[in-house]
Amino acid sequence: MKLIPTEIRDVVIIEPAVFADDRGWFMESFNETRFHAALKELGLPAPRAFVQDNHSSSKAGVLRGLHYQLPPHAQGKLVRVTRASAAGSVPS
Repeated sequence: MKLIPTEIRDVVIIEPAVFADDRGWFMESFNETRFHAALKELGLPAPRAFVQDNHSSSKAGVLRGLHYQLPPHAQGKLVRVTRASAAGSVPS
C-alpha cells in the first residue's frame, strides 16, 4: 500500500499493491495495520476505527459529493475510485 499526500490537509490517496499473473489479479483494498503504519510515516494521526464501507455506482455525467458531518455524528470518509474516465470531464 502506498499513501500519496494531497494538497488538502489530512487527505491522502491510497494506492493498493496489485499482484497480477496469468490467472488475473488480487489486491488488498484495506489493511488497518498497514494503513496506520503508512500514516505514521507521513506524520499523520491514525483515524477512528473504520466501521462502515459503502459502495455506489453513478451513471455517466453524475458527480457525487461527500456529506460533511459535525460531532456528535462526525465520520471519516474513505473514497475509492474503481473506474474513472477523463472523457466528458469539465475543462479547467
